Amino acid sequence: MATRTIQELVNQSLETIQEIRNHPQFKTLNYQPDVTLGDAQQALIELRSELLNLHGEPLNIFALEGFTS
Repeated sequence: MATRTIQELVNQSLETIQEIRNHPQFKTLNYQPDVTLGDAQQALIELRSELLNLHGEPLNIFALEGFTS
C-alpha cells in the first residue's frame, strides 16, 4: 500500500463525510451528537487550508466559508 499525502487523506475524508451526510440511511437517523459531521468537515477544511498555507499567514475563515472571493 502506497503512502498517501496528508492532503490526499484530508480530501478523501471530506468526500467520505459528504457521502455519509447524503446517504438515505443517515438522513433517517435521529442522530444528534455533540460533535456533528459539519464540525468534522469544518475541522478538515481548516486543516487543509493550514497545509496549503506555506507562508504561515493567518487563516481567512470567511474565505473558507465562501463569504469573500
